[in-house]
Amino acid sequence: MVSLARKTLVYEWRRFLPAIVAVGFAGLLQLLQAALVLGIFGSASVYITGSSADLWAGYPGTQSVNLGRSIDAGVEMRLRMDPAVTAVEPFHWVDADWRGPSDTGGVSVFVSGINARPDGMLFAHALPPALRARLNEPDAVIVDRADLDSLGVRVGDSAVINGHRVRVVGVSNGLRALGGVNVVASLATASELDTDPSNVNRMTYFVAQLRDPAAAAEVAERLRGNRAFGKYDVWTAQDFARRSQLYWMFDTGAGAGVLFLAGIVFLVGAVITSQTLVAAVIGSIREYATLNALGVGVGELRKVVMEQAFWVGAIGLVGSTVLGGIALVLARTRSVPVALDPWTALACLVVGMGLAIVSGLAAMRSLHRADPATLLR
Repeated sequence: MVSLARKTLVYEWRRFLPAIVAVGFAGLLQLLQAALVLGIFGSASVYITGSSADLWAGYPGTQSVNLGRSIDAGVEMRLRMDPAVTAVEPFHWVDADWRGPSDTGGVSVFVSGINARPDGMLFAHALPPALRARLNEPDAVIVDRADLDSLGVRVGDSAVINGHRVRVVGVSNGLRALGGVNVVASLATASELDTDPSNVNRMTYFVAQLRDPAAAAEVAERLRGNRAFGKYDVWTAQDFARRSQLYWMFDTGAGAGVLFLAGIVFLVGAVITSQTLVAAVIGSIREYATLNALGVGVGELRKVVMEQAFWVGAIGLVGSTVLGGIALVLARTRSVPVALDPWTALACLVVGMGLAIVSGLAAMRSLHRADPATLLR
């Protein structure tokens, strides 16, 4: 029966081609949708994932890195006093207004004030040492290459942030933020751009590097909750990145929309694929009736249909995987935020195969027409 299913697919490939295409495009949509979701919401934690710090200290209850509030400078000393900590750096976050050289209107930007040393932890994975060193120049800033057009500048141009003139000294990749444009500056420049008087001598975060990164959870638990240094909390980099991503995915309502769209894709794909398989089964109904007359039970015929559904799903998903890989490469060359890990890709493929199986179950209902009596008509 299994051999019959494969031979039928090869011989009647024109009948099954629409079902294969339907499964392939449904799988492709699932893959691209997952890649966009991970890429877009993953950019919410670019400050964390783009840095080499093991611990982040910030205001208690902070749901996302971009929602941080200033904490007392004494927290830095608390981190330095722990024997497991080898280095500590401040992170000065500033919500600001950007005015380009043409002054066509303001752009909301997030200014990230970081330590400009070559061995700095913040944005260590996004800023090469040579580019990082340019931040030591007075009023120097760096932006993501993909944000140049929205900011209306090129490298070497000047702009105004919160009434203070700055100069773009370089661009990098991997700095794009969610909900605004990220601008990187030195701690001194960020301090000048901060117009909030309550932030004097205060930082938004302090990041720390550990002797043993594997002990990050244990050290974070030991460091948090000391009220002698004001209100603060400590998270591992992994936990804080996950917290930021989950906030944007679910607490903002965007995640519900993504799940709804995924359900629509599955439903539409299932309807189209099942109808195509039903048409293929009905087109071969006389052959099935002949097999039934020769003594092949309906149960065995159902196995043939399910085997056909499996191969339709497998072939379609192979095509969607190849096309998805090409689409992801093109997206990255265009600075489109996409990211896809193996487990998510596998989950999308499983959903696609589930779509084919559901379609096969729907097509099995057509076998009630495979009555040997139809051969006498």
